[in-house]
Amino acid sequence: MASRGIKDRVAIIGMGCTKFGEHWDKGPEDLLVDAAYQAYESAGVEPNDVDAYWLGTMASGVSGLTLSEPLKIQYKPVTRVENMCATGSEALRQACYAVASGAFDMAMAIGVEKLKDSGYSGLVMNAPPNDGTEGSMTAPASFSLLAPAYFKKYGLDPDKGKDVLTRIAWKNHKNGAKNPKAQFQKEVSLETIKNSPKIADPLGIMDCSGVSDGSAAAIVVRAEDAHKYCKNPIYIKALSFIAGPAEGPLSQDYDFTTFREVVATAKDAYAQAGITNPRQQISMAEVHDCFTPTELVLYEDLGFSPRGTAWQDVMDGFFDLEGTLPVNPDGGLKSFGHPIGASGLRMMYEMWLQMRGEAGPRQIKNPKVGLTHNLGGAPGRCVSFVSVVGSQVG
Repeated sequence: MASRGIKDRVAIIGMGCTKFGEHWDKGPEDLLVDAAYQAYESAGVEPNDVDAYWLGTMASGVSGLTLSEPLKIQYKPVTRVENMCATGSEALRQACYAVASGAFDMAMAIGVEKLKDSGYSGLVMNAPPNDGTEGSMTAPASFSLLAPAYFKKYGLDPDKGKDVLTRIAWKNHKNGAKNPKAQFQKEVSLETIKNSPKIADPLGIMDCSGVSDGSAAAIVVRAEDAHKYCKNPIYIKALSFIAGPAEGPLSQDYDFTTFREVVATAKDAYAQAGITNPRQQISMAEVHDCFTPTELVLYEDLGFSPRGTAWQDVMDGFFDLEGTLPVNPDGGLKSFGHPIGASGLRMMYEMWLQMRGEAGPRQIKNPKVGLTHNLGGAPGRCVSFVSVVGSQVG
C-alpha cells in the first residue's frame, strides 16, 4: 500500500465519554451533548474554538444536523460518517487527516448510538439490495464459525477451546468491574460464563458483547499546537483503514481462522508507526471483541501471538491487566458495551486515560504505545481499522 500516514502530526488534547448502558431516559442528542462537553472541558476550550466536526453513527441520525442541532453549532461543517462497527474510528480518522492537511486548526470526532430503544437485541437494519451471495446468518452465528475452525487447525479439544473462550470473557468482565463507565461492572465466574445459555454453538450469551447506548468524543489539533492546550496530549502514530474484497465466504481457501482485512490493516499501521515487533513494542491494546473467538483470532492477526499460540497466551494470562500486553483493560465491547458509532472513540478514550495515568484501579504501569482496533462486518467480509498512538513524539 502507498500509505504514508501522519505520524506525530496530530495530537488529541481532550476527550469525553458517557457511561455506556441502557439510557432509557436519554436520546442520542443528550448523549452527544454529554460527551462533547466533557471533551471541551478536558481540552480547556470553548465550543466555538472547534472548526469542524465529524460525527459517527450507524443508525441514530442522518446528516450533520444530528449533531449541530443539539450542540447549537453555529454554521460550521459537520460531516456524518458510517463504516459499520468501525464508525467511531472512521470519524476520528477523518478529523485527524483534516487537521494534518492544514484545512482546520481544531476538529472534533464524536460518535453515538442508541440501540436499546429499538426493542431488539442488537442493531437491526434492513440489508441493502445485493446479488444473493450474502449470507443470512446472525452475527453470533457468523462469528461462531471462528471457534471450531481455530480449534481444529491448532489441535484443541473443543472443551479446552471453550475454556480459552471463557477465559477471554472472564478477563474482560474482571477489567470492566474496575470501570465506572462500563455497562457491566461485575466480575463473572468462569463456571457461569462457560455454562451460559447457547446462542450459536459453541458461543453462549456470555461470549457476546453488550448491547448498549453511549457516546464518546475527541478533540484534535496539530501536534506542534498541542501544548498550548494540554500538558500531556497523546499523539497519533498511525491510522489505517481497509475495506476488503468480501471474498471470504465465496473462497474455497478461506478457513475462518483469520481476518485478512485485519492482517492488512495491521501491516499498514505498523509501517506508518515504525512498529517492527508488536508483541514487544505495544504497551496495551483495545481490540474489537464482539465475540470471544474474535478476540482470540485478533491476537494472531495483530501479531501479538505467533500463529496457533494465542490460546496458550490467553491461558497464561499474557493479555490480562497485570500481564505483559494488557488487552481491553477497560472491559472491551464485552463489558463496556457496543453502541456502534461510539465504540472506536471509546477505545481511544481508554488510551487517553491510561497514557495520562488517569485510569484508576485498572491503570497500567507506564504505557508508552497503544493500539486500537475495530472491525465491521463478518469473517471474510469486513472492514478493519487499526490506530497506533503514543504518549511522546518520536
